[in-house]
Amino acid sequence: MELDIATPRWAVPLLQPSRYKGAHGGRGSGKSHFFAERLVEDCVVNKNLRAVCIREVQKSIRFSSKQLIADKINALGVSHLFDIQRDLIKRVGGEGVILFQGMQDHTADSIKSLEGFDRAWIEEAQNISATSLRLLRPTIRGDDSEIWASWNPKSKDDAIDVFLRGELAPSNSIVVEVNVADNPFATQTLLDEYADDRRRAIKMQQAGDANAWNLFEWVWHGAYLEFSEAIIFSGRYVVDEFEPQPDWTEVYYGSDWGFAQDPTTLNRMFEHDNILYIRDEAHQVGCEIDHLPDLFDKVPGARTHEIRADNSRPETISYMKRQGFKIKAADKWPGSVEDGITFMKKYKQIVIHPDCPETAKEFKVYSYKVNKAGDVLPEILDLHNHHMDGIRYGLQPLIRNRKRQAPATGGTRTF
Repeated sequence: MELDIATPRWAVPLLQPSRYKGAHGGRGSGKSHFFAERLVEDCVVNKNLRAVCIREVQKSIRFSSKQLIADKINALGVSHLFDIQRDLIKRVGGEGVILFQGMQDHTADSIKSLEGFDRAWIEEAQNISATSLRLLRPTIRGDDSEIWASWNPKSKDDAIDVFLRGELAPSNSIVVEVNVADNPFATQTLLDEYADDRRRAIKMQQAGDANAWNLFEWVWHGAYLEFSEAIIFSGRYVVDEFEPQPDWTEVYYGSDWGFAQDPTTLNRMFEHDNILYIRDEAHQVGCEIDHLPDLFDKVPGARTHEIRADNSRPETISYMKRQGFKIKAADKWPGSVEDGITFMKKYKQIVIHPDCPETAKEFKVYSYKVNKAGDVLPEILDLHNHHMDGIRYGLQPLIRNRKRQAPATGGTRTF
């Protein structure tokens, strides 16, 4: 059968056979969509092709590319050729299969189960370790086998960058860079978000904040994140699965209201054993006031627990009260942002559930300002802080209590 697949110009080199294929760049570029379509195409052509979609860590099938591939199967009109099961996709009429696995679940012995596979697609390849690459490469070893990688670069020292973009990159590899401007299928909403971020970054750079432009380049243009010392919560949080336990009685809700292109947010958090657990999020840009109740209802317990919200919108807080939410305005005081950050840094760890991807993105880039000389300044960058602000509002009683308990300074001392 014939497939009608629109291929973006940037991806044309990747249509050629090659042992290694890679696409790196910023968000919104369509990298994952291309590889998902290409994998479906290969499986249609070869009913016995065996493929595996790899992540460094994958604790649930929900966080794999399975849904994207299933969507491509349906969009290309070939659903009759595939049996989409809970944890895998089988090719009807042949021995072909698509699996979804995490490399951290494999050992040198267990990886042998992938011998004879024809395709391996490494998703979020910036997170793949050098050890995982060493295990995977000789395992996918058939004459016509291919290993693909798609990633948003973080550091030139990341294993995938060293391997595919370094001085000793293999000769039998095709690697392309792609960003949102190269994506002919980008939605207008995505392009508007890009333009808005660019305007803000330029304005803040002109005000002397070099960090703002670096962040923009990393998020949208796939530049390396070269200013890790400025990242406020670097090394202080993890993204991992967990479920609240019955004895976790300290639960908090915090919300930030969106303006124009900024999102309205809500987070549900738990404090237990000096660890902050962030379990749920609501996130929507351009949410009209009459749609706020539906947005908040996405977070369990939002109508039965007290919510602390940004006090800059009293009319919105009043509206939500009339809709049955127990919501109140959070206090703000001089230095409240800094007090909140100091408080959160004292947690033994911050654990963000994978169900909170927008929250995790903010923790990854929330940073101090950096001047043109590269010095980290004691001033917080007013970007990527909507969930962060909401979390601070939700934790406000704890922050104020900690602030009151701080030892007094000054006064006389007797010896």
